[in-house]
Amino acid sequence: MTRQLKKPDILNVETVARSKLFTIEAVDLEFSNGARRVYERMRSSGREAVMIVPIIDNHLILIQEYAVGLESYELGFPKGLIDPGETPFAAANRELKEEIGFGAHQLQTLGKLTTAPSYFSSQMNIVVAEGLYPEQLEGDEPEPLPQLRWPLNNLLALLEEPDFRESRNVSALFLVREWLIGQERLSY
Repeated sequence: MTRQLKKPDILNVETVARSKLFTIEAVDLEFSNGARRVYERMRSSGREAVMIVPIIDNHLILIQEYAVGLESYELGFPKGLIDPGETPFAAANRELKEEIGFGAHQLQTLGKLTTAPSYFSSQMNIVVAEGLYPEQLEGDEPEPLPQLRWPLNNLLALLEEPDFRESRNVSALFLVREWLIGQERLSY
């Protein structure tokens, strides 16, 4: 069990840079021992995201999507922002329909992840989707997203794929593996 630490006092927050997508803030902090530091962070949009692990016919459905930061196509699970007023499950179903052409009758939350919490406050809900049925919505992707079906009985072999390396996808893979084991649908 971790002990509860006193959070530093926020003395000032100032916008130091802005782009079309991001706002960077300087946060002036004073810690309980009197030490002061200025940290930089991306300002929160206040919106969470969702990553969906779709399962159909004992296979995962993955997509290939261009990742401009790496300048390559990456293999991963469908994902997207939760729209204002939307629940994580509604967002998961919408993203499934937009990105892989399926809706889901059963959705279950596996966990919530953060990425680089020293710099970002974003949180991603990891949701498993089953009972898939065909339904397509138009999404905001600039091109169709190729799909790959991966057998449940060979989950960890995904880690050997050179384009399956994004940490949230890897974490979701382990979360769904543990969930499947708990459901007695997969063994160690």
